[in-house]
Formats: sequence, structure tokens, C-alpha cells
Amino acid sequence: MSAETLDAIEKPEQIHRLLHRRYGAGQTVHTEEWNATLAAILSHRSVRTYLSRPVPEGVLQLAIAAAQSAPTSSNLQAWSVVAVEDPDRRATLAELASPNPQMVSAPLFLVWLADLSRLRNIAGTYGKTGEGLDYFESLLLGAIDAALAAQNALVALESLGLGTCYIGGIRNHPAEVGKVLGLPPETFAVFGMSVGYPDPSVETDIKPRLPQSLVLHREQYRAGAHETDLAAYDRTISAFQAGQGMTVRGWTSVIANRIADTAALKGRHVLLDVVRRMGFKAK
Repeated sequence: MSAETLDAIEKPEQIHRLLHRRYGAGQTVHTEEWNATLAAILSHRSVRTYLSRPVPEGVLQLAIAAAQSAPTSSNLQAWSVVAVEDPDRRATLAELASPNPQMVSAPLFLVWLADLSRLRNIAGTYGKTGEGLDYFESLLLGAIDAALAAQNALVALESLGLGTCYIGGIRNHPAEVGKVLGLPPETFAVFGMSVGYPDPSVETDIKPRLPQSLVLHREQYRAGAHETDLAAYDRTISAFQAGQGMTVRGWTSVIANRIADTAALKGRHVLLDVVRRMGFKAK
């Protein structure tokens, strides 16, 4: 049997297998289009246990090149990233973002920044105040630019056999994180990302996502959740949790608790005040 024939057989099987794992149930996608990039994206899972093997400098540089290939609003490139390898500094950051032990076990931790400081300095060299940076839009723009860049880097890293995990807890104490990293005013850590080679002794599966019926809207937004679809997804997540040896809690109850009250935000309810103290005007 030729390689082309084997590829033709493998492609629909791979599509079906990855889509089933991504949704935890049947999810029809009427397409014959498929490539290695899609396979890498659909295979994503968060990795929280790593080998001590360091991430090669060339791999980091490739990931940053991929990040810089992401779209950026008006070519402002309003983001930066701090690569943290020092164990003591990673441990300090992990305490500020607790509980996230993967920040300690991963040999590399990337802190993605909304960075308006570089733009403010450029404006000053041209004798301008940079007043356009004083509005919430610019902070939001920087956060979006950082997210787009980071996701490109994540796909690149995972395509090279590394594992990653986003760390939103880096926003629990943004001012303290800024001091640890020596951030200038108008620079804010949007999220972190642990990076390393996955420990093969710890198996993790692809976590199912909501069915497309709940997230894909056509022409206009369909208000109101589909109760039957949500109930089915609760069952899917419960089965995933059981299979991974996790506490079986489903999804909707977990989400309800996550947004239940101010305490659930873990201090981030004052985030806008904090970033203003960090130099952002954010009018």
C-alpha cells in the first residue's frame, strides 16, 4: 500500500478521533480539509507536570518568532514577554499566583505583557504626549495583542513536542509581579504560560469543550442557552473528570461558583485600580 493511500486512510480517522476527543462526543464537521497545523491545534491540552529538561534557546526564539507573526492592531505591537528560568524567581511568582505548582516544575515560565511603555517612549521622542494611550481602549488593545501573540507561541511550542499551561493567576497580585519582573510603568502582566517537555508518566487527555451549537451563532446572536445541550455537556465533562481521576463536578456548577461573588475573583475585582497605580490612565 502506498504512502499516499495510507495518508488517505489515516486522515478521516485522525479527524474523527481528534474531534471526538475535543468534544467528548460526536461533533460533525463536513470537510475534507486537514493538515498538521489543525492536528496540532485540536490536540491541545494543558500540561502541568514537566521533565527537568531545559527548553533550548532556539526553541524559545522560534516561539517568539511565531508570536510576532500574529496580527497586531495598527502594527502597534503593544506587547512584550518576559522569559523566566531562574528557579527562585519562578517560585516567587508561583507564590503570587498560587496555587499553580506547574510554575515551579516547568523549566520555563513566560509572562505575557500588555506593554504601552514602549509606545509612550516613542511618542516622547517625537515631542508628543501619547494621549491616545490614556484610554482604556489602549490597555485593552495591549491585552488583545498579547493574547494573540501568546496563542501563536503556544501552537508553535506544542507542534515541537512541548507542553504548556496558561496561568491567569499572575493577575492576582499584578503590582507585586511587576516588582519581581522589574516592569516599567504602563506595563502589565496579562497572564503567564508554563513551558516544558511533558512528563510521559503523567497522562492527561484532551478536555472536551462546549458543543458548537452553544458557541456558533449565525447572522445574529441566539439569546438563551440550550438547556439540553448544557445538560449533555455536563455529562460529558463529568465523564472526562471521572476518567482522569478528578472529582466529578460537571461544568455548570463549577462555572456558577467561579463567578458567584467578588471573593471568587481572588482579588482581581480591584484590578482596574491597581493598573492605574501602575501608570495606566485607562480613562
